[in-house]
Amino acid sequence: MTFEATELNIRNKKMEKLFRILFLMMTLLLILPVLIIICLLLAEGHEALSVDFFLTAPQNGMTAGGIFPALVGTLWLVAIALLVSVPLGVAAALYLSEYAPDNWLTRIINLAIVNLAGVPSIVHALFGVGAFVLFFGFGTSILAASFTLAIMTLPVVIVSTRESLQAVPLAFREACWNMGATRWQTIRHVVLPNSISGILTGIILEVSRSVGETAPIMFTGAAFFLPFLPQSVFDQTMALSLHLFVISTQVPGVPEHLPFGVALVLIGIVLLLNSISIAFRMYLRGKKKW
Repeated sequence: MTFEATELNIRNKKMEKLFRILFLMMTLLLILPVLIIICLLLAEGHEALSVDFFLTAPQNGMTAGGIFPALVGTLWLVAIALLVSVPLGVAAALYLSEYAPDNWLTRIINLAIVNLAGVPSIVHALFGVGAFVLFFGFGTSILAASFTLAIMTLPVVIVSTRESLQAVPLAFREACWNMGATRWQTIRHVVLPNSISGILTGIILEVSRSVGETAPIMFTGAAFFLPFLPQSVFDQTMALSLHLFVISTQVPGVPEHLPFGVALVLIGIVLLLNSISIAFRMYLRGKKKW
């Protein structure tokens, strides 16, 4: 005897289809502005893209030339910020997730981390001036700007890493402990390998924010114009985000396609780095056994 769909089943299926279409439309509405922005940048900025645009410095009062010093400076800033924030963020998350007891002190620390994530970037910039430029004596330099970016993005790394560590089943830890493994051996060989995809999520978000920030680096290490590359981390550098702001608002006579070209390169770097990180994360997630 075959079962026929009841009126309730039919109504539920229609409702499920309706919600599926609704969620699809909401997803498309989220993607549509990004596609429009990219298409606009391509239409207005493709004329600026060339080999010389990537390999030459700005010329004629930044009304011509390329973005090479700003491009290299951006990579400097992001790379050093990652080297500082990722080890500190992962270590802090490991302590809070695996070692720290649940008491008033750790709850205050967790609250402080959440609040730090919501602090405006200009406040981080002023903190970077007081702490790294003046107190530690780094001056306006790549090091001071990178440290400021690292402090600004540190909460993202901590929160994403902690959530990823806590997602690893407790049974994995207990199995290791029953085999005589120490807590650190369990973390190193079981917990961290199974949470690496979540850690990469935090790194992706950090890279995206670091590349596009202007205020924290404007006061701590980014220069208005430098026709040469920095020689050390104690030198100032140009950055793409600040360069885009300058040629869009501060420099007269800039060709219309030039700011769009810089913006296109900036968003292209973000998309490229995110794509590589997401592909690597999916590869690692596919190797999970649970």
